[in-house]
Amino acid sequence: MNISSFRFRPALVDALKGYDRTRFIHDIAAGLTVGVVALPLAMAFAIASGAKPEAGIFTAIIGGFLISALGGSRVQIGGPAGAFIVIIYGIIEKYGLGGLLISTICAGVLLFAMGVFRIGTWIRYIPVPIVIGFTNGIAVLIALSQLKDFFGLAIVRMPGDFFAQINVLLAHAQTVQPITLAIATASLVLMFSWPAVFRNNPDGSPKAFRFPRLAGLLKPLPSPILVLVLSTAAVTLFDLPVETIGSRFGGIPQGLPNFTLPPLSWDVVKQLFAPTLTIALLGAIESLLCARVADNITGQRHDPNQELMAQGAANFIVPFFGGIPATGTIARTVTNIRTGATSPVAGMVHALGLLVIVLAAAPLATNVPLAALAAILLHVAYNMGEWHEFRRLGKFSLNYRILLVSTFLLTVIFDLTVAVEVGLVLACVFFIFRVSSLTQIEQIPAPALPVWPAPGVVAYSIFGSLFFGAVGKMEVLTLPSRIPEKAMILKMTQLINLDTTGLDALETVHKTLQKNGCALILCGPNHQPLSLMTRTGFLDRLGVDNCVEDLTHAVMRANSL
Repeated sequence: MNISSFRFRPALVDALKGYDRTRFIHDIAAGLTVGVVALPLAMAFAIASGAKPEAGIFTAIIGGFLISALGGSRVQIGGPAGAFIVIIYGIIEKYGLGGLLISTICAGVLLFAMGVFRIGTWIRYIPVPIVIGFTNGIAVLIALSQLKDFFGLAIVRMPGDFFAQINVLLAHAQTVQPITLAIATASLVLMFSWPAVFRNNPDGSPKAFRFPRLAGLLKPLPSPILVLVLSTAAVTLFDLPVETIGSRFGGIPQGLPNFTLPPLSWDVVKQLFAPTLTIALLGAIESLLCARVADNITGQRHDPNQELMAQGAANFIVPFFGGIPATGTIARTVTNIRTGATSPVAGMVHALGLLVIVLAAAPLATNVPLAALAAILLHVAYNMGEWHEFRRLGKFSLNYRILLVSTFLLTVIFDLTVAVEVGLVLACVFFIFRVSSLTQIEQIPAPALPVWPAPGVVAYSIFGSLFFGAVGKMEVLTLPSRIPEKAMILKMTQLINLDTTGLDALETVHKTLQKNGCALILCGPNHQPLSLMTRTGFLDRLGVDNCVEDLTHAVMRANSL
């Protein structure tokens, strides 16, 4: 990379041009709204990941502020995300919390480097079925991990392995707590039904509310906050015997997080290479997908490389304050846009609003029931998955179906890293097969030639790409029955690409023909194949007179031999 091409320019710089009081008011309103939405999600994501609830809140505050201030999107909201839950849980189970912090720091460095070297634009090349497959797989794992708190099962700690989780859940199925299940079920029903309450009739009148003014006041209230408030109030007023944030974690500290240094060493970093790569890859994919969703809604365009550098900075700094990995979050970003955000200031306000809540109201979280948070995450998992894609599989090719289903199953049964690696390998194999199947070598009949060929002259046309996956099709030209007495013409006007393996196959054809006293004549090669043949000296060995511009000259050259 040319270092002169390095560019660090946050979207905030351009967004503040022409910034006025009206936009500032809109950004404050949007930021505060998103902050309220982010509070229960941040706690729920952290708890589900095996960390303390404050880890999620501090990640939303610090990571969210940095991603907005330094990012390449004007409206993206950063923070802890549901997609990270199973990844973080597995890392903590295997390497401990210290291992997670070190992995996140290293992932931050890797993400920043990806932005510096402009790899952000490459993320879009990950095939859609792979993204859908691992997203649905993560959604299934999130839902599975929440069944313990949803039913109130007496399980000390859920294992990270899929089949082990199933066995543990079944083994403790008789320990269901009715009160916990009732709170969780009511919370989940409310999460799904709340938006429908305000759905209007065809004539525009409220469907469920007889009092339009009351409906107007309640409509902006996010369903996660409503669930959090009502469930906490029920537990507090009726002293319900359910597990809460206070009973499991002792509450949330009312103050700023302490700066701590994780035990960094090169040996530990080497052991954590796989988790680091997983966090960086998932963070990059999620943040850039989120930014693209925001672009589709706003009509703006984000800078993917700047966004990766912001994600890198956030994930490098957050672990020093006990945080977990952060990335772009689609639900909060869409909420930010729909509530009127105009610049990254809204995201910064969202982080500052969360900070004020922690400083002023942290003790109120003590009685938040974990069953309600489990219901919130089940709702998140449902909305996260693109389940309709399974119903549509029959409309797509076999390759598409194999990619999506295999990535989904590997994510659920093994982990995201294995799923993406295998998915990409399969995608490459399918692509090679597809392109090679399009490559054709056909004989051109004598009447179709512009000049009638002399006896012992034959012509072939090559269509497609002559690369390592298609060189087998060149073997037909070296069969004894196909070798002419005088000359073989290869029309290359429709050959769009030639790699070194394809060139080696071409060299083999040339040598075989030469041994049999037959000349090879090429006509009309495009720029890329011609450049490669020139640079490698193949044209010199072939003879410059045997590479001509069109089929007419090729036949005339062959007839003259």
